[in-house]
Amino acid sequence: MPSQIATKSFVSMKDLSPDALKTALATAAAVKRDPGKYKSAFAGKTLAMIFQKPSLRTRVSFEAGMTQMGGHAIYLGPTDISIGKRETTEDIALVLSRYVNIIMARVFGHDIVEDLAKYATVPVINGLSDFEHPCQVLADLQTIVERRGKLAGLTFAYVGDGNNMTHSLMLGGALSGMNVVSVNPPGYEPAKEVVADAQRLGQATGAKISVTHDLAQGVKGVDVIYTDVWASMGMEHDAENRKAKFAPYQVNEQALALAHRDCVVLHCLPAHYGEEITYGVTRTPNSAIFDQAENRLHAQKALMLLLAGLA
Repeated sequence: MPSQIATKSFVSMKDLSPDALKTALATAAAVKRDPGKYKSAFAGKTLAMIFQKPSLRTRVSFEAGMTQMGGHAIYLGPTDISIGKRETTEDIALVLSRYVNIIMARVFGHDIVEDLAKYATVPVINGLSDFEHPCQVLADLQTIVERRGKLAGLTFAYVGDGNNMTHSLMLGGALSGMNVVSVNPPGYEPAKEVVADAQRLGQATGAKISVTHDLAQGVKGVDVIYTDVWASMGMEHDAENRKAKFAPYQVNEQALALAHRDCVVLHCLPAHYGEEITYGVTRTPNSAIFDQAENRLHAQKALMLLLAGLA
């Protein structure tokens, strides 16, 4: 198995080729299967974790993952680093590169993580931005493979807001040969440039990428249904306005009944039960939301190993 992937940093799903994605997922499976093999891989090495947004899964999975591989993680919250206010992103990237081996950033503006990657001399990982959430998608794809045994040829429906999750899922589906349909209320579709990028990538892998406003048509016979909160972090001011528009797009028992019998239900969490998804659906045998959350740990360990050339 290759010990590295052909990218210095991981800012977008587009940083991976189809082969690099396969390598990342194979490495994640290997890490999960035999974590002890990598227990000293990062001995003496440090991960800097920049957080503009609070987090449960991102912080714990990265910090625990680094610890389990013999390394150390430093949490840098909003009061520790005021990006673009107290200090420029360029200077932060250059200074941290002198101290640490990898930088992970969970930020609002996608330009911040792009600038970190531009100026840092060590790998930079996008732990989340307003435009993409690629680390989550690595865990999602790992979970689908565990449940369905493959990605290529499956059909995946994302239901809800055309947000950062939708963008990375469309790109990840295209890279893996998985058909993706984004099911959104009118006016809440994913960015047109991302849809175009995903369709272009899908031409090489056989994946079909589409957008629809029709929930029933979008989820009919699909192998995977995925949803996310209706108002992402930073959009709380619009939450009440969105409820009426998004209510017909709830992933509930009726929607699940339209999908394939073995359909995998995913949600990146936290979930607002009774809004984008019902509690009952998340507790069916179809649900893999907690396997999915666990796989953040394994997928991100694999990613760090590959970026550092240590897999």
